[in-house]
Amino acid sequence: MSGFADFVQELFRGLGPVRVKRMFGGLGVWGGDLDGRDVMFALVDDEVIYLKADEALKAELAAEGSVAWVYSRRDGWMQETSYWRLPETALDDPDEAVAWARKALAVALAKASAGRPRARRARRSGS
Repeated sequence: MSGFADFVQELFRGLGPVRVKRMFGGLGVWGGDLDGRDVMFALVDDEVIYLKADEALKAELAAEGSVAWVYSRRDGWMQETSYWRLPETALDDPDEAVAWARKALAVALAKASAGRPRARRARRSGS
């Protein structure tokens, strides 16, 4: 792993166990627990940390001067994502970083829970 991956793990240490994995030329940041599984709550691109955000968290981050991570391909296609930059002030303040990460983790857990199929109820035959 890189020195920046170590920095990310140290920055978010107060969140609990955090894993950083290489992913698509960047890093995925995983934590939390969804039935024993971690969820990705942040990503790193060019040593910039972006947090998973819903509409409410986007508004909070935007108020802090944050911007969305934009995925771009070589052919010029660009797509704004649901990941928003961690505020600069949090890079020097692990308590602030963890506070933001908790919000992003809650968003990621809610999204993962909402996307899971529900168990089907058995149908009675002969009705």
